Amino acid sequence: MTDLRVSAPATVCDESIDGFDAIRLAAGPLEAAFVPHVGMAGVSLRHNGEELLSPEAGLAAYVAHGAVMGIPLLHPWANRLDRPTYEAAGLAVRLPSGLPVDEHGLPIHGVRPSGWRVVAAGAEGDRASLIAELDFSEAAFPFAHRMEQRVTLSASALTIETALRARERPVPVSFGFHPYLRLPGVPREEWVVALPARRHLLIDDRGIPLGATVREPAEVKPLGRRSFDDGYDELGPEPRFTVSGGGRAVTVRFLAGYPVAQVFAPRDHAVICFEPMTAPTNALVSGRGLRFAPPAGAFHAAFEISVASSRE
Repeated sequence: MTDLRVSAPATVCDESIDGFDAIRLAAGPLEAAFVPHVGMAGVSLRHNGEELLSPEAGLAAYVAHGAVMGIPLLHPWANRLDRPTYEAAGLAVRLPSGLPVDEHGLPIHGVRPSGWRVVAAGAEGDRASLIAELDFSEAAFPFAHRMEQRVTLSASALTIETALRARERPVPVSFGFHPYLRLPGVPREEWVVALPARRHLLIDDRGIPLGATVREPAEVKPLGRRSFDDGYDELGPEPRFTVSGGGRAVTVRFLAGYPVAQVFAPRDHAVICFEPMTAPTNALVSGRGLRFAPPAGAFHAAFEISVASSRE
């Protein structure tokens, strides 16, 4: 597959999306838009003018009840917790009411943190970047810290780097991202999915890991009528997850800090998610795979979404 890159100066501009202030970055054939004041959500990723992120929930639904869309940050936990209480770093926490829940009533995808501030946005040469930060303190997660996010767009990839900086107390690290990818103009059944060698985390009927695992080899297969809502670990160094079709390949590569992936592809929607996660589902409750940013220290993580096209 050949990557067709267009050499052009990168740009950054302000715009309005669904009535919300957004920042759009452009570099060659790629454009990306983020809405800092709505959880620093990524709301658009275009390749040669075609949208690669599912917009079906929309920003208003995301704000109102946490409907995931685009590339949302899931913080302070990604995926589900199996109960509304947890204990970490010596603190016992009961979640307040009103947080997003799944079909089983389980808390899901954190608290949609608001209050992000843009630190810098600009372009230099063939790259555009956006830096934002958030001072986080919530009853659902009483571990004071600062989140910093740097978004960089080149002609071939969108890179998202995140730093969690603890204050005086250790901070459990359980965040993740949920990129809702699609291949415009290509039927879902024709999408080809490439997954790395991995360990499958078996779950109960609520989507909570049981502790049992199964090794699975790397694979490249059509999505067809298959569906996914599966967690994996032991992914190897810088694992890659790709969906391709119609002369285009979109690859999510975990660069650092993400030992766990969730692959989500509902059978009745033309969307697939390769979700980088800093800890397994339910880690805040179970403690399995849970790591901490030390007092006055930082935890760093990064992933990229690259896009390549070929002549057909």
